[in-house]
Amino acid sequence: MSIRPFQLALLAGTAAVMLPSCSQETDEAAVTAEPSAVAAASSAPIPASLSPFGDGYPEAGDPCRRLGESDATRNYLDDSAILAGCPDSASAAALGGNVIDTVDGVTIVSIPTGDANAGMGENGPAAAAGGGDALVPGTDYNATAQVRCGMGGKSPSMQCLAGVRRNWADDGSSMVEVTRPDGTKRAIFYQGAEPFSADSAQADGSAGWDFETKRDGDTVTIMFGPETYVIPDALPMGG
Repeated sequence: MSIRPFQLALLAGTAAVMLPSCSQETDEAAVTAEPSAVAAASSAPIPASLSPFGDGYPEAGDPCRRLGESDATRNYLDDSAILAGCPDSASAAALGGNVIDTVDGVTIVSIPTGDANAGMGENGPAAAAGGGDALVPGTDYNATAQVRCGMGGKSPSMQCLAGVRRNWADDGSSMVEVTRPDGTKRAIFYQGAEPFSADSAQADGSAGWDFETKRDGDTVTIMFGPETYVIPDALPMGG
């Protein structure tokens, strides 16, 4: 079948109309995809090598996370500071504190516990339900710190994250909860600055363990069976 000149002109005009439409659809698809790519980059996970925990810092859902003890963080842990990891420099800067390293693309920030409300704005941390003591953002604790600990009868040469709930019982006692290296927790109960017992269970054999303490100035060493914790008075007492 032969195509006459006026038919060729008509076909060319149709193609010219259609091509911009295809180009526009491609551009729109690219624009639509870009926010998703940006979102994916900003929500990049903190690698397990940094021992992240919690649902975000300083509040749940935030891009930064608290960091625990691992080979990559051990040299940066400090019992007077919170260690956090952020997926980018902007979220790290919002926390305040000191940027101390970048590991696997994660910016590591050390935040003195006195500045634990960093990033929370002018309202600071939320007040606790009882007693008016403030809570560390993103936690149920009035204060947190890294404390020296030892497991299996070993000397307390490791660092464990600890948090305190002050005046948590009707008698005014406080509870310090320590996260052990395996992720489980041990609660230690205080009356004032003096620890007097720890939680125990038949399941882990701790029901029959002895509880002993030894004071050295403003620090108490707690020996509960094969576990040892070295906790400064400032954690349960504040100040």
